[in-house]
Amino acid sequence: QLQAYGGGLVQAGGSLRVSCAASGDIRSINTMGWYRRAPGKERELVASISGGTSTIYADSVKGRFTISRENAKSTVHLQMDQLKPEDTAVYYCNARYRIYSDPGFLHDAWGQGTQVTVSS
Repeated sequence: QLQAYGGGLVQAGGSLRVSCAASGDIRSINTMGWYRRAPGKERELVASISGGTSTIYADSVKGRFTISRENAKSTVHLQMDQLKPEDTAVYYCNARYRIYSDPGFLHDAWGQGTQVTVSS
């Protein structure tokens, strides 16, 4: 289960942070990431981070967004700076993980989504 929190309304140029915590019978988490879906658009990858420190960012957010994770808390954060109106979207967290009771299967879970609105 993934619980996302944070987000909200901010003016262009401002900052927001969204976070997502995984809970349950989790043995290990491979990749955690954030996706977003803007009105009328397809869902897109914003950023992801592996179990180590390897990160991937969409070109549109490079240099402005920073993804990080706290492994001990099974939590991923997305710090969003220099926000633009085009960053307005519902942001969804994603995690790929294994559980103790079935360690051979890689689960793929999604959070409930959190709204980020950037006004011009």
